[in-house]
Amino acid sequence: MRAEAAIETAAGAGGRTVIERLASAPPLTLRQTGPRTVHLISTAAGPLGGDRLRLDLRVAPGTTLELGSVAATLVLPGDGPSMMLITAHVGAGATLRYVPEPTVLAARSDHRLRVRLTLEPGATVLWREEIVFGRHGEPPGRCHARFDATCDGVPLLRQEFTVGDPALDGSPAVYGRARCVGTTFLTGRAAAPAVAEGVAVLPLAAAGTLVSALAGDAVQLRARLEWGERQAMPAPRPGDDSVAYGGEPASPGIR
Repeated sequence: MRAEAAIETAAGAGGRTVIERLASAPPLTLRQTGPRTVHLISTAAGPLGGDRLRLDLRVAPGTTLELGSVAATLVLPGDGPSMMLITAHVGAGATLRYVPEPTVLAARSDHRLRVRLTLEPGATVLWREEIVFGRHGEPPGRCHARFDATCDGVPLLRQEFTVGDPALDGSPAVYGRARCVGTTFLTGRAAAPAVAEGVAVLPLAAAGTLVSALAGDAVQLRARLEWGERQAMPAPRPGDDSVAYGGEPASPGIR
């Protein structure tokens, strides 16, 4: 299967965001669910082996887009590897929040995930990826993921990782007994590196922060990533109800 989908925003009257273009092709079906919010709704199984899928995002200067999904993405085996390419361009002063549900690697699947993120000066981004190592009780399929983020021609982050290689997965230096891996890239910069159980927060050299987490299940993974994300965000205002964890708001699953 070959499928492409796209979202483009534009600035409307009074500075509001308008979803100017929403193009879908199963299994990449898009639905606008709020003034600045779009959700991916899977209308076909997949990606299956051999599928080639592409999603293009263009966030116009000064506008805001939040993209989520209504359910996890299940990667299934088939004839050869599947490919998902996501390209995103975030204009000056624009905001993109990319927060889909996890990707689950079914046994014997073989997937390639490529993200190419381009930012203009003043853009704000939160980009979260979560990968689950197979369905309950099964070994994971294979996934090779690459993430490239660039701002105004300057590289911010170049990252690759592989899931589903038996020589790596069980190593205590890689995933150990974890069943999920996740990362969040943020343009906000944490004041300092931070480490808690199963999660690390790393301020990047040029700008931004990378949060990396491992966990035994998807619920724990999300909690750890959200804790890490808060390290790169402004401190709570006086009167905020958050409970402190090491000087920062706490999150379930972080001990």
